[in-house]
Amino acid sequence: MSENEKMTMKEILTLTKRGYQIWWQENPGIFVIVALHSLSQGIAPYIAIFYTARIIEEIAGAQAASVLQNLVIWSLVWAVIIGGLMAIFKRLKNIQMDRLWFVTQKLITDKSLAMDFISVDDGRVKDLKSQVEQNIQWGGWGLPRLINNFEQFTSGLVTIIGAIVLTWTFFTATIPTNSGVLASLNHPLFRILIVALMLAITLLSPWLANKANARWALFAEDMKLINRFFGFIMSATNADKQMDVRMYEQNASIFGLQQEFEKHGIARLAKDLRTGPSAIYQTLSAGASQVFIGIVYVFVALKAWAGAFGIGAATQYIGAITTLSGGIGTLMESLGDFKNNASFLRTTFEFLDKPNHMYQGSLTVEKREDNKYEIEFHKVSFKYPTVDTYALKDVTLSFKMGERLAIVGENGSGKTTFIKLLCRLYDPTEGEILLNGIDIRKYDYHEYMDIFSVVFQDFRLLAFGLGENVATGVDYDETRVRECLEGAGFGERLGSMEADLKTLLYKDFDENGVDVSGGEAQKIALARALYKDAAFIILDEPTAALDPIAEYEVYSRMNEITEGKTAIFISHRLSSCRFCQGIVVLDEGELIQQGGS
Repeated sequence: MSENEKMTMKEILTLTKRGYQIWWQENPGIFVIVALHSLSQGIAPYIAIFYTARIIEEIAGAQAASVLQNLVIWSLVWAVIIGGLMAIFKRLKNIQMDRLWFVTQKLITDKSLAMDFISVDDGRVKDLKSQVEQNIQWGGWGLPRLINNFEQFTSGLVTIIGAIVLTWTFFTATIPTNSGVLASLNHPLFRILIVALMLAITLLSPWLANKANARWALFAEDMKLINRFFGFIMSATNADKQMDVRMYEQNASIFGLQQEFEKHGIARLAKDLRTGPSAIYQTLSAGASQVFIGIVYVFVALKAWAGAFGIGAATQYIGAITTLSGGIGTLMESLGDFKNNASFLRTTFEFLDKPNHMYQGSLTVEKREDNKYEIEFHKVSFKYPTVDTYALKDVTLSFKMGERLAIVGENGSGKTTFIKLLCRLYDPTEGEILLNGIDIRKYDYHEYMDIFSVVFQDFRLLAFGLGENVATGVDYDETRVRECLEGAGFGERLGSMEADLKTLLYKDFDENGVDVSGGEAQKIALARALYKDAAFIILDEPTAALDPIAEYEVYSRMNEITEGKTAIFISHRLSSCRFCQGIVVLDEGELIQQGGS
């Protein structure tokens, strides 16, 4: 049984209602534009059907030239009006529809940025986020699908209303009593029978189509994995990976693995669409539609033959009833799609509803002119939610403002976890961290983070201007930016840049962008930390990407860079310790040694 079949109607309606509330809040105009486009698109064929029937009727009857002339003129006038409106609304609709992906991505991004960092770092949450994104990419499922469903629903509804207007007289038109056995078609029960039969076949076609569409949900996990793998393949073509791929001829391994993935997911889906249940349902759906058209032709032909109406009216009824069938089918498919989409909405809301557990304090962080701050770790332990072992265990230490502290240890010793706890990206599992004697959880979260400048080991620069990267904003003090770049050892490189601080980094948005080396990027990241001018500056492997000369230059400026600040260095290299008053050695999450240099 598929995931959506397990859901109750109440849950489907609740999820769908919530989805539409989000779209109404984010972009209410899209509903108006889509509805107007559906209205114009739904009316257009009936204008043609109506005037074609009148023209045929006149040609087969009185053949009055003036009447024919007026009919032709009015048919053209209405065709131009409706066609023009349809073109305008279609263009406006396409503009709105193009925004669907961006609005959806904004919702996902906003949630990711507002989420507790420990949740962002959680593998289960990462997988959930990936699943939401993959559902959108491979089938437009989830929130974007709701707008498509709304368009489908309104289009079907307009088509049905228009068809009813033009076909009402088909069911009320009577056959002359002298038509023999065909006069029995006038009996109310026979009319009910005709309507019931046509309705049953009309509903059968979309029901079968929805059964086929429902099977897409069965392959959601496969397609998520496949899309993730293809994303990996595409990344293998990036310049930073191609050297290794070429040198070690990894392309054979990659494409061999691709074939295995295709067998696992794509081949199963393709087989289902080609010869499996999906194909059978789709074939039966198409067959049911053709049966309906045949029945319409038979009933209309019989009543016309018996004299209930003329050839023009017959043309109108056949066109309108056939269009009515399509409208009902579209309406029913949209209702079925609401059900099919509900399981994808549930996944989306599971991600968007991920709760935050970190306490948001309210105390104001004291703005001390003398920068007299003291940090104390008191029996602090931490372990990740999905791991039984502690990443940090029973750590107790303190350091005062103006001190320089080196934290050393092997990979996995807990150095980066220590920094994340200090910056309150994580909260301790046990123990507490104090700022001037107060638990940091009691401080306003954003004010507390403002007292730290950090250069993480896996830092990232954005494909914006150099000045914007350093100042992390569009408006900035150019003099300060230059001073920070000079202090970080980037001054000589800055002098060679033609666009100066306006130089775009990387070529993501501009082919004239500059690709900086790893060492240059690290200097820019250091300048960014200096520009923030926070009380604490934390450098995680600050010279890892620098050559020995550049490393010496940075370290020679370290006293100047960290003057009046508390500096924490994380490093594998003992050379960083010579600037520090204190050294902390971590091993397997425990503080095993502490002293001065």
